[in-house]
Amino acid sequence: MKLQILGAGCAKCVLLEQHAREAVNELGIEATVEKVTDIGTIAAMGVMSTPALAIDGTIRSAGRVLTTAQIKALISGATFIPR
Repeated sequence: MKLQILGAGCAKCVLLEQHAREAVNELGIEATVEKVTDIGTIAAMGVMSTPALAIDGTIRSAGRVLTTAQIKALISGATFIPR
C-alpha cells in the first residue's frame, strides 16, 4: 500500500504526514508514506487544495488534515470517514 501526502510542506501537510504514519503503525500494516511537493504533480493528480491524501494513487481527502482515526478508516476500506 502506498500513501501519498500532497502539499508544499506547510504545517498542515506535516501534520497530515504524521497522522498517516501513526495510522500505518497502529494498524501494523506494510505501507509506504511518500511526500509529494511538486506542484505540477499535485495538479496532475487533480488536487486544487492541500494538504491532500492519496491511497494507492486515489485521492481520498483534500483541503483538510485528517485525524489518525480517519486515515485508519480509509486504509481499512471504510467509505464513511468518522469525524
